[in-house]
Amino acid sequence: MPSLTPVEFAGLLAGMVAEVENAVHEGLEKATKIVQREAKAELGRYQDAAGPFPAWAELADSTKDDRVRHGYPENEPGLRSGGMRDSIERNVQGRTGRVGSNDDKMVYFELGTTKQPPRSVLAGALIRKEDEVAKVIGHHFVGHLFGEQVVGGALPVINDE
Repeated sequence: MPSLTPVEFAGLLAGMVAEVENAVHEGLEKATKIVQREAKAELGRYQDAAGPFPAWAELADSTKDDRVRHGYPENEPGLRSGGMRDSIERNVQGRTGRVGSNDDKMVYFELGTTKQPPRSVLAGALIRKEDEVAKVIGHHFVGHLFGEQVVGGALPVINDE
């Protein structure tokens, strides 16, 4: 390793800090896109249990009848006009990534009501995509700090010796 003056070393560290911030931002951008896409795709299809969230219960017969009466397919939970699905948005600010909805119906759908069982969309999407999200964030972080060849497996990240 070449010798660095204190000023050069400080410059190196400052550059690494900037790279870390870029890596975090890019990783969170991609991670929130993954979760948003999954959450939108879940609506209209029954979901299996995810973590502490139960599998989606079958729609009540009265709900199915109401859907048909209003011109919607009988058995697509959470999907009528597409408004709730389209309300799922994402944003990244600093080191925080968020995926959510400002549609009140999403709250009732996610948490349930006295008449409707909970059908987790947002939390379920994150749990289902947890491994992919961790991989994307890790890839960006390691790739920015040490180079893409490390992430691709050309160089070992940890020396076995």
